[in-house]
Amino acid sequence: MTVHFVGAGPGAADLITVRGLRLVENAAVCLYAGALVPRELLDSAPPEARLVDTANLTLDEIVAEMRTAHADGLDVVRLHSGDTSFFSAVGEQMRRLDALGIPYDLTPGVPAFAAAAATLGRELTLPGVGQTVVLTRVSNNSTAMPPGEDLATLGQSRALLVLHLAVRETARIVDELVPLYGADCPVAVVARASRPDELVVRGRLADLSSLVHDNGIKSVAVIMVGGVLGDETGFCESHLYSPARERAVPD
Repeated sequence: MTVHFVGAGPGAADLITVRGLRLVENAAVCLYAGALVPRELLDSAPPEARLVDTANLTLDEIVAEMRTAHADGLDVVRLHSGDTSFFSAVGEQMRRLDALGIPYDLTPGVPAFAAAAATLGRELTLPGVGQTVVLTRVSNNSTAMPPGEDLATLGQSRALLVLHLAVRETARIVDELVPLYGADCPVAVVARASRPDELVVRGRLADLSSLVHDNGIKSVAVIMVGGVLGDETGFCESHLYSPARERAVPD
């Protein structure tokens, strides 16, 4: 028996990986992260599969479901939205499973920021403009950020900031980043990326609060702040495909 942690993707049912979908199609037990996981994926599970919505469960209750399945010799698929590698709470579940001696593996998924970039029609690392992307969040009613990971510190790089779980903290974002990025720095907010009700707003950093408020964005959104989001047409071409780059001669 194995617990399969699977990234379900950002919202569109067809953005799960082939491997992830095959695991769902063969799952005896499927634990899923509430409305963040599209219904179509759950419909792919076998008719007899046990489906458990974990949105209102505690960590103890989630692990108890896994432990029961393990005792019954049943594989478990644990569906998380986006990718399993960040802001997924997978680490604490794996720690519990290690203590119980229950095996598990991980299948990555398409993260929300990648879906947002696709919607924006943007490469987030343009040569000569920006080559660094910082994925972070803003602490509000959640676990405190570690020392040195506040916006004022991270923003000193002027790299592209991708902020998760932050739409209720736009005033603080503006206050802390305008001195570093400037009031006119381009921003984009993508809500419900890849879903039928996807919403995109763009503007200036100084106007971020009104952009979010006036468009009724309250959750499930990614905020991006950085010069790479601007009207960049004069960036240099990548050295990867340059005729000046030395290439190996085929044998």
